[in-house]
This record gives sequence, structure tokens and C-alpha cells, in this order.
Amino acid sequence: MEKVIRDGEVAVLISQGFGTGWYSWYLKHPELLFHPKLVEMVEQGRRDEIDDDWVKEHLGIDMYAGGAGGLGIYWLPVGTAFTVTENGGYERLQMIDEVTLIA
Repeated sequence: MEKVIRDGEVAVLISQGFGTGWYSWYLKHPELLFHPKLVEMVEQGRRDEIDDDWVKEHLGIDMYAGGAGGLGIYWLPVGTAFTVTENGGYERLQMIDEVTLIA
């Protein structure tokens, strides 16, 4: 899977807006977190071009892309383990070392 890596950090895309999750609604598609073209579009302020048809055509994923409007880029050190949590469409990165597992 292609990723954007700069200065030892990887770009991770998540939705910062309430309403529709981006990755959290489509967990089987981690490319939604990392795809270089999506990172480029967010950096260029072109989120409005990322719609259902664009995602289907360029990534082959049939999805509702409503969360694209709230996409933000987080830079994490390469190799950082994380999960994405979601509440009402608002996504948040949670580092694995912050998770308390209860058996």
C-alpha cells in the first residue's frame, strides 16, 4: 500500500467533522487512510472534489464519501501503531500504547 512519508512521518487521513466517518465506516479499506492522491488533494484544499464517483473511479471503492469534507492530515512517526475511533462521524486517532485492554 502506498503512503506519503516525509521526514520519517507518515500522512494519515481522518475525518474531523461530525456526520459521516471516512475510514471508520469502511474499515476494510486502509487505503482511505494513506492514499497519496487523497493526501495531495487535502493538502491542496481540494476536498470538495473527493466524492463517491471519484473514490469509485480512482480507488475502486463503492462508498458514501460524505466524510471527505472534514478530512485532515495527521503526521505520525513511521511504524506507529494506531486505531481510529469514531463518535458521530468525528474520527480520532488513538495510539495503541494509549489503549487499556480489559479481559
